[in-house]
Amino acid sequence: MFISSILRSIVRAGSMRLIDAAGRIHMIGDDTPPRVSIRLRSRRIGYTLAFNPGLSVGEAYMDGLMVIEEGTIYDFLEVLARNYTPGGGSAWLSLVEWVGGGLKQHNPIGKTRRNVAHHYDLSGELYDLFLDRDRQYSCAYFAHPGDTLDVAQDNKKRHIAAKLLLDRPGLKILDIGSGWGGLALYLARAADADVTGVTLSTEQHKVSQTRSAQAGLADQVRFHLRDYREEYGRYNRIVSVGMFEHVGKRNYAEFFGKLRGLLEDHGVALIHSIGYSDTPGPINPFIRKYIFPGADLPTLSEISAAAERSGLIVTDVEILRRHYAETLRHWRERFVARWNDAAQIYDERFCRMWEFYLALCEVGFRYRTNVVLQMQLTKRMDAVPITRDYMFDWERHGRIPDRHSTWGSG
Repeated sequence: MFISSILRSIVRAGSMRLIDAAGRIHMIGDDTPPRVSIRLRSRRIGYTLAFNPGLSVGEAYMDGLMVIEEGTIYDFLEVLARNYTPGGGSAWLSLVEWVGGGLKQHNPIGKTRRNVAHHYDLSGELYDLFLDRDRQYSCAYFAHPGDTLDVAQDNKKRHIAAKLLLDRPGLKILDIGSGWGGLALYLARAADADVTGVTLSTEQHKVSQTRSAQAGLADQVRFHLRDYREEYGRYNRIVSVGMFEHVGKRNYAEFFGKLRGLLEDHGVALIHSIGYSDTPGPINPFIRKYIFPGADLPTLSEISAAAERSGLIVTDVEILRRHYAETLRHWRERFVARWNDAAQIYDERFCRMWEFYLALCEVGFRYRTNVVLQMQLTKRMDAVPITRDYMFDWERHGRIPDRHSTWGSG
C-alpha cells in the first residue's frame, strides 16, 4: 500500500498501526510512544492521502474515512511532527502543512465580511464550550507553569496593555478586530480609557455591545460593525489582536497605511499576530478551506517591511513561542471533554473537523515554525521611553512611574 510505504519512510520514532481498507495491518515506527492506530475505510482514501495530504488528511478524518482506533488525531499528527526535521525532513510531511501554492491572499471588504462570518458567527454556545470566561480567542500568556486558561488569558491582556504605554487617563484607544469585547473592556477599566472596537462579526458585535452596557461602560466603550478600512478619526493608541492574520498579504501596505493615518503623532500601536518563524509560505489548505477562509500568516520580515514602507517605526518586537501551543492544548482538551454538547449544537462531522483544526494548530506551535508576533509601532522615535522598564512596571504593579524617570517624551 503506497501510503504505508510513505509513512514507513518517515516515521522512525513513535508508533503507528495502519489498518487498510482490506483489513491488512501495517506496523510503522519503533514501538515507542506516542502510539496511534488508524483505520482507512476506503481503498481510494489511501491514494488521496498519499498524493494530496495537505488537504486530505483533515478531510478523511472529518468525513470518517480515516478512523482513530487507538490514541487521538493529535497523537497521529504528533508522531508525524516529531519525525520532521526542518531542512532535512520529508517532502510528504511538508505537504501536510504547506500544499496550497504561493497565493498572496487578497481580501477586499466584501470578501472579508464573508470570511469573518464563516468562522466568528458560529454559535456562541460553541465558543463557551472551550474558551475562557472572557471568551479570549487568541494566544494566552502562561507566565508561570500551571497557570489556568483563565489566568493565562488575564496575563495576556495585561501583557498587551503594558506595551501600549497607558500613562494617563482618557486615552483614545482603537481595538481593530475587537472580538467579544474582553480586551476593550479591560483597557477601559485598567486605564480609564475611551475605547472604540471594530469587528466584522455580527455575533461578536452583538455580544460586545451587550457586555459594555451590562458593565455600565456604554459611554466609555463602544463597538462598531465595520471594517477597519472604514474607520476614521485619530487615536492615541491602537491595538489589534488576532486580526492581522485575516488581512491578506496583498493588503499589508493598505493595512499599515491606514494604521498610520489613524494614529496620532505621539501614538503607540501594538499588533499581535500568528506568524511563521522561518520563510514566508501559504497557510495549510484544510485550515483555509474549512476554518479560516482568507487567512494568510506573515513572517516577521514581511510585517517589518510593510510597516517600514508605511512610515511607521518598529519600536519593540517580541516572539511568543510555546504559549499558543499551551493555549490550544487547553482548548482542545476542553472541546473534547464537551464533545457531546458540541455535537448537539452541530454534528459529529463538525466535531471531528474542529478537533482536527485544534490539534493541527497545536502541533504547528509545539513542533513546527508557528509563533506569535507582537510588534509595537510608533510614528516618532520619542513616542515611548528608551528602556522597556515601563512595560515591566505595568505588568507587575499596574502602573507606570513618572515618564521623565525613563527618558520618555511626548
